Amino acid sequence: MVTDKSLDPQLSRRSFLCKSTQIALGLGVVSVPSISCAKALGKRSLSFVHTRTQQELTLTYAWGQAYNPRALAQISQFLRDYQTGQTHPIDPKLLDILWAIQGEMGRKGVYEVISGFRSPQTNRKLRRTSSGVAGHSLHMQGKAVDIRFPGIDTDQIHQCAVEMRTGGVGYYAKADFVHLDSGQYRTW
Repeated sequence: MVTDKSLDPQLSRRSFLCKSTQIALGLGVVSVPSISCAKALGKRSLSFVHTRTQQELTLTYAWGQAYNPRALAQISQFLRDYQTGQTHPIDPKLLDILWAIQGEMGRKGVYEVISGFRSPQTNRKLRRTSSGVAGHSLHMQGKAVDIRFPGIDTDQIHQCAVEMRTGGVGYYAKADFVHLDSGQYRTW
């Protein structure tokens, strides 16, 4: 279910607190990104549906500064290489990016996952059959995910992620998905 930010006083307060921190620090030298606000604000939850496996997952993966190891293991299993079944730990910063995007866009809902972790074998196969697949993809390190968010145009997700400047952001308009990763900030 997608909700309007104005209807959720908790999201509005969190957004206000984070933006207030950014504004206050912006007057000086440093600005705090939205993800750093996540750790100060309590519970962080996400919902997913995998477009390849049709599996669904909703869970709370962190509370304050503590990540839930059991939830992280569930996410790693959910975002496994759907072709080989191999799993790899998923970077919690990637989850915080997804969580922050929801907050910045003022929406809660279910992320549609196109691709999470990729084994080197799967990545090589995709490179042979698709353009735009990196040889040293962060998907192989559990640091990248390709997503869309029903009810929000993928261009809006792309723009939000670009403005956040918290990792790699790729926009694949024809395939209708956004690549997000927890590596250095860059766009394509």
